[in-house]
Amino acid sequence: MTASRAINQSGYVSVQVRRRVMRAAQKLNYRPNVLARRLKGQRLRAVGIMLPDIANPFSAELVAGIQQILEAAGYTIFIATSNRSVLQEKAGLHAFVDHRVDGVVVATRGTQIGNETITELARRRIPVVTVGRPIERSAVDYVTADHWKGSFHAVRHLIELGHRRIGFLGINHEDSRMLRRFQGYAAALEAAGLPLIKELIAGPDGGPAYATQDDGYNAMLRLAQIRERPTAVFARNDYTAIGAMRAAHEMGLSVPGDLAIAGFDNIPLAAFATPPLTTVEQPIAAQGRQAARFLLERMEGRYHGKRQSVCFDCRLIIRGSTNPTTSGTSNLRTLSKVSGGRG
Repeated sequence: MTASRAINQSGYVSVQVRRRVMRAAQKLNYRPNVLARRLKGQRLRAVGIMLPDIANPFSAELVAGIQQILEAAGYTIFIATSNRSVLQEKAGLHAFVDHRVDGVVVATRGTQIGNETITELARRRIPVVTVGRPIERSAVDYVTADHWKGSFHAVRHLIELGHRRIGFLGINHEDSRMLRRFQGYAAALEAAGLPLIKELIAGPDGGPAYATQDDGYNAMLRLAQIRERPTAVFARNDYTAIGAMRAAHEMGLSVPGDLAIAGFDNIPLAAFATPPLTTVEQPIAAQGRQAARFLLERMEGRYHGKRQSVCFDCRLIIRGSTNPTTSGTSNLRTLSKVSGGRG
């Protein structure tokens, strides 16, 4: 009991005894069992983060933003990944609950099973914030960037360059309607009076995951085999776009001469691709910081109201993969927020 009072700084222990106990704890490399403390009614001060994977730089930057806020507030971060499996996503979210985290941030793509699991957590009054994934639940806060508008402007840029057959890489046609980046792509085509051609949409099956460079590579090979291939493609993210650039190179297509390619996210590698990749930049770390602030307010009991949401602006960065006149330099277009932004 004396050692417990000394370590937990609860109850009276003389200064000399406290020093002796702490020296012994240090010598024995003793660490308090935080789970045992939680069972006694104290908070674990830990947050779970559910990601599609940890290979995409988007994940690293998002976590860095979350960590910046939560670590300063004394919270530890646990990370789980879904790896394209809705069942693995569900198991990871349940594991967070089993380990009694104080709150959860979810940054995977929306699926029915995943949404049901998040709703279950909210019913159990576990604070949840989603990133890029709206949930129709009043207490689940939401942070996103304007993916619809970013995609719309990227595809409009391709149309302004004279392209009329523009493919979409990174998702299959059956799942495409659920993706806001695809919705922006489709809206840009419609605004220009261009048809949405099913055979120009290629990618992996749906799931709570990012599209990868392998997905972009394989999708581009598939589109190149159709009778009238696209002259431009818009990729779901930069990794997918870089995979498509590799496929184009292997097929002897010049970028942007034979094929213009644009991506989304503006990962650091995008500026160093050959040619540099035109992309839509979203403020990733800022979304992480905002998600952490929303979560802190609920975990600390400072906010109990209805869902809070923030939608960040994006900007189009024009580089050599779509416009040879840029000579590898960046031309930035800020995509300002519109009333009722689509997030």
